Amino acid sequence: MKAPDRTIAEWRLRTRALELGRRTLVMGVVNITPDSFSDGGRFLDPEAAVTHALRLLDEGADILDLGAESTRPGSRAGGAAGSEVAPAVSAEEEQARLLPVLEGILAARLQAIVSVDTYKAATARAAIAAGAEIINDVSGLRWDSGMAAVCGGFKCGVVLMHTRGRPEDWRTQPQLAPDELLAAVRSGLAASLAAAVHVGIAMESVVLDPGYGFGKRFDENYALLARQAELLSLGRPLLAGLSRKSFLGRTLAPLYAGTTPNAESVAFAPVEAREAASLAALVAAILHGASIVRVHAVRTAVEAALIADAVLGAHRIT
Repeated sequence: MKAPDRTIAEWRLRTRALELGRRTLVMGVVNITPDSFSDGGRFLDPEAAVTHALRLLDEGADILDLGAESTRPGSRAGGAAGSEVAPAVSAEEEQARLLPVLEGILAARLQAIVSVDTYKAATARAAIAAGAEIINDVSGLRWDSGMAAVCGGFKCGVVLMHTRGRPEDWRTQPQLAPDELLAAVRSGLAASLAAAVHVGIAMESVVLDPGYGFGKRFDENYALLARQAELLSLGRPLLAGLSRKSFLGRTLAPLYAGTTPNAESVAFAPVEAREAASLAALVAAILHGASIVRVHAVRTAVEAALIADAVLGAHRIT
């Protein structure tokens, strides 16, 4: 396999900058929701969420990504097994969940780098005012017309993710051939990047995310992962979020046949059984050009990233 051209780049945030490409950075997920597919409800209490976030920092997280609204899709499009599309949350409720946790983290660890996972401009504005350095927009600036101006005005770091359609569309979207899929992801990310630059967001402030599981049917995610490095041609570093995704659980499902009373209906490995698969996907993403990985279990991800980085380093030497 040819090593990807994961060049050294600066990611300019609101008050500081991060070097990307020399080593993989690990972004730890903190879901402040009752309904996220992985750990919904576990960290809805602000004190529990702050404690969890500080633990992730102690385990080696470079960035914390706080989310207060689930964008979980329905099960037939690659989301949580048996789930329906997550209900929308108002900006007011989202902020009521999010801001106490953000403030608690920064009160305990002033230098922590916090990203906020939101597509709402009002929540982004409030989070940046409270100290967030990065806005992680799963819609790539598409779902709220005010988001680009907020990010440009505050000059924060931005993650632009590719999403094909909206969550309610994902269950019925037609399958795409690998070439069609790559073209759709590339053109979507290029359009989001152009929109960002148009409103004054610096290229150096942007990281791109292929959006695994977001409008991609199960096997499409593997086709995307296998060709992820092609997206580096867009000129910005890549973030990959593969942790515990349902397409991994679907691949593992045969291992769990016969382990439940309704074995014939097992379509997914349970979420708690997807950690090894998540690490395998994480390593593949790094070897295919990702500079940042978004994960739930930080310590093992840090260790896996060190090994993947060593492989990349050895490839360059030889």
